[in-house]
Order: sequence, then C-alpha cells, then structure tokens
Amino acid sequence: MTAVPVLAEPGQPPADSAEAGRRVDRLLADAERAVEAYNATAERVERLTAELDRQRDLVAHGQQRVNEMRRGLGAAAAAHYRAGGLDPVLTLMLSGDPDTYLARVAAYDRATSRRTGELHDLLAAQRALEQRREEAAGKLERLTGQQARLQRQKRTAQRKLAAARREYERLSERERAERERASRSAPRHGAARAQPAAEAPPASGRAALAVAAARGVVGRPYAWGQAGPDAFDCSGLVQWAWAQAGVSLPRTSQAQAGAGRRVPLGQARPGDIVVYRADASHVGIYAGNGQVVHSPHPGATVRYDPVGMMPVSAVVRP
Repeated sequence: MTAVPVLAEPGQPPADSAEAGRRVDRLLADAERAVEAYNATAERVERLTAELDRQRDLVAHGQQRVNEMRRGLGAAAAAHYRAGGLDPVLTLMLSGDPDTYLARVAAYDRATSRRTGELHDLLAAQRALEQRREEAAGKLERLTGQQARLQRQKRTAQRKLAAARREYERLSERERAERERASRSAPRHGAARAQPAAEAPPASGRAALAVAAARGVVGRPYAWGQAGPDAFDCSGLVQWAWAQAGVSLPRTSQAQAGAGRRVPLGQARPGDIVVYRADASHVGIYAGNGQVVHSPHPGATVRYDPVGMMPVSAVVRP
C-alpha cells in the first residue's frame, strides 16, 4: 500500500516548516529574556558605580575636614603648652598689669571651652568618616558581585543568541520566508478581539516626539545590550525614543512594563509601550494603525509589525 503524503492546507506552510519556525521563535524568546536579565544587571552596575563614586567623594571630603580640624587643635595645643609653663597664680603675681592678665585668663577659658567643643566635633567627624568608609567598602563589594554576575549573564545571552542563530541558519529559504510572513501577517494570539481603534487619536506632545524618534531609526540593526542611536535591542529602542522626548524610562522591558499607566489595548495611542509575553520580555512602541515599531531580534532591523504579532500582556502610557 502506497502512503499518501499529508498536504498542508492551501496558503499554510508544511507542518515541519511551521515547527522549525516555532523552534526559532522559542529560542529567540529565550535569548531575549537572557538579554533583558543582562540589561537589568548592567543598570544596577551603573547605579552602584555612581553611588560608589559619590561615597568616595564623601570620604575624601570627610578626610580633608578631619585633617583640618586636627591641624587646628594641634596648633592650639602647642600654643597652650608654650603659654602654660608658669602656674597661673605666680604669673598673676609677677604680672605688671593684673587687670590685663585676668582679661587674658577669661579669654583663655573661653578658648579652652571652644577647643573642647572642637574636639567633640573632631571625634564626631572621625566617626562619620569611618562610617562612610564602611559604606564605600560595602558598595564596592556589591559592585564587584554585580560585575561578576553581569559577565555570567553576558556569556549566557551570547550562548542563547548563538543557539537561535544556528537554528535560524538551518532553515531553508522557503522556511525563512514563511516565518517572516507569519510574523507580519494579520494579528494572532487572540489579539484580534482587542485591536486598537482604527481612528485612535494622533500622538501629541511628548508621545509624538517619541514616535517620531522611533520612526526615524527604522532600518537600524538589532544589537543586544544596545540603546542607540546606531543599534538597539527592544527595550533600548523604547528607552532611547522616549529619551528624545525628554522622558526617562527604565532600561529593561520588565521595568518599562511598570513605567506608566496601563490602558486597554483597544485604547492604545501612538507612543504607548506595548509589552509582550507574560514575562514582559519584549516591548515596542505603538505607532498607530495597528502597528508597532520595535527592534525584534538578532539579524533583524528596527521595523514595523502588527501589534498582535505575539501575545500582548500590557499597554503602558508613560
């Protein structure tokens, strides 16, 4: 009996081609999660580095103040030693001008009281300096740990991206074309039920500037860990575009998912951040007319795609 080949539905890729495309998509999604984990750690390293620099400045200024206070008290102590060779009563008896001497004694007592206060200030400054040194040492330790973690995550991201690239290179030209066509086809993953309104209000103000910035870099390459202006990963594009509008956003897609007011997909406006997947591992900027501008994956460039190209988990308005 001759086996009858199973044919795909008209207009649909063969099952094995579709599965190959899904494998590439899964590997790319996995790689993108690794990239966003790297971005989060890189952001922490940058913040800790700045904090450590500030702490070191405080230590340096504190040390300078302590040194100045020590010099002042040392000079006062030396003067007291030189002036204190005689007993005060004998000095009074030998003085040709007792009234002047008594006035000097009163001034000396006031100076002594002031130096006592200065000594307390010095001790307090020394304690503050020591505390700042301990804080700086703690920040340095945390920074060193985060830098080591960053290098591990960099290797992980590189490994996952290489695996996705190898899988993609195994695809035939036909399979690549089918996968590309599927990613740019009509909205899927149930997004069609909640598409943005066709007549959504045009972007205005800062949102318009962010959209214009994103449109202006369409065609520039994806590069993981990059936030423009020559290359971008997904969250890097969103952060950079909104920065051109004067709005500071977090670096990672997960943090960007909480960087504003959430709105239903059906009420999306140009400039809104469209967050994808349950783990918020991909983001794009809504451009209007059911399209997003995003930086999709290695080997691709910043481009327009349907808003429903993958599961939408949130829409955020910065």
